[in-house]
Amino acid sequence: MNQVVRLAQSFDEWRTAARELIARGVAPADVQWQSLPGDGDLFSIAPEATDASAPPLRLPRSLVELLESAACFNVADRWAFLYQVLWRWQQGQHDVISPADADGARLHGMAKAVRREEHDMHAYVRFRERQQEQGAPRFVAWFEPAHEVLPQVARHFARRMGPISWMIATPTATMLWDGTTLQAGPALMRGPTERGPAERGPADIDDAGEALWLTYYRSIFNPARLNADLLRSHIPSRFWKNLPEGAIVPAMVSGAANGERRTGQTATVGQRSGAAMIPISAERAQPVREASTTLDQCRRCELWKSATQAVPGVGPQQASIMLVGEQPGDQEDLAGLPFVGPAGAVLERAMQDAGIARDSIYVTNAVKHFKWEPRGKRRLHKTPAQREIAACHDWLEQELHNVKPQVIVALGSTALKSILQDGAATMTPLIGTPVQHDGRWVVTVYHPSYVLRAPDEENKRQAYRVIVEGLRQALRLIVGVASVIDA
Repeated sequence: MNQVVRLAQSFDEWRTAARELIARGVAPADVQWQSLPGDGDLFSIAPEATDASAPPLRLPRSLVELLESAACFNVADRWAFLYQVLWRWQQGQHDVISPADADGARLHGMAKAVRREEHDMHAYVRFRERQQEQGAPRFVAWFEPAHEVLPQVARHFARRMGPISWMIATPTATMLWDGTTLQAGPALMRGPTERGPAERGPADIDDAGEALWLTYYRSIFNPARLNADLLRSHIPSRFWKNLPEGAIVPAMVSGAANGERRTGQTATVGQRSGAAMIPISAERAQPVREASTTLDQCRRCELWKSATQAVPGVGPQQASIMLVGEQPGDQEDLAGLPFVGPAGAVLERAMQDAGIARDSIYVTNAVKHFKWEPRGKRRLHKTPAQREIAACHDWLEQELHNVKPQVIVALGSTALKSILQDGAATMTPLIGTPVQHDGRWVVTVYHPSYVLRAPDEENKRQAYRVIVEGLRQALRLIVGVASVIDA
């Protein structure tokens, strides 16, 4: 005789009922599972004494997680199938959770589909801001999931959006977040707004955030690089109707097919006569960009991608001496200031020994972003390439123009190459021998980091003496320049 179990569409309720049935030794074939709403207890059968000899129900965490995920898979026989898996496990058939087993393969497939649906819902839910009303959520969203993943997705958005109130509605349920508590509600007959996606034209959008998003989306669309098939494969068609951009993408795709590809790269390319598709090199395909106006915006080389920030020079607006190093180090990259790490400590001591106050000179680097390579958990310095030195030279020229130093001290080979604009310049002939360049004296010394990595104590002392003497030489040159001016 079949025994009927009534339960709501809830994993917790199914688990409670399944545990009771397992304890009674009820086989899967003797159970009829229903997801219909009803009154009374979960069981329509009369109470029976539980078999005291029934083994306790102990499941590995991995099986519990699989069952819980698969319980969200929207299929009519899911509760019966999950009970069958549970029964087989309790009977000692532990291969039921193996993908090689027929039931195991289905179980894993259901869990995988549910996880994918969660991911898609994270990606494609679009909130719209509404007029603030007393007790109403600030943001609302409509989504049509293939599986019952709303509760776990709602927990994700509650963590992400903090105290901001919102509601997500689906055809089967709603979840409301008031800033502190998640509440489940009934299904809505339609989306949370009267407007449909096809009506979301510029004049129809009262959500300023959504209007700004569509403006941004249009601005980044490049018809010359459109791959419609790839676009469709990345975003399944069932999501497009509820995405704000879904209303404008068809027109943009159509425009690309009707000739806008020609002008998609640059204005100069579009003005050229010839074939409809003009093959050009990747470098020439880049649009004409305005020059960077601030150091933080600089993209002249690739170093900005892995650096924390650009590190500008520091010092008086006008200084007689400018010290130019190679590039920021690990600590400088994090602090945003030059020479604050171990090499900076060596330079500070050398300036004291040379009789120079640090706040009287301007300190900067030839390259403004930290170039490094990973070594375990550390970021190790890597010498900039000549193209990176050249790309950053304009910023050094601006500093020279603004500060107007009389003497430049080149701390190391990279700084010397940048100052002289000579990729073949070497330090050895110029140590101890100042040279004139563009109306300024250039003094060459070792970089302070060389003192730290010198192979032995004698080399460390010799390198440090060169730095101190170079700084003293810079002071003497300033006095000499002043004497000439006074005379």
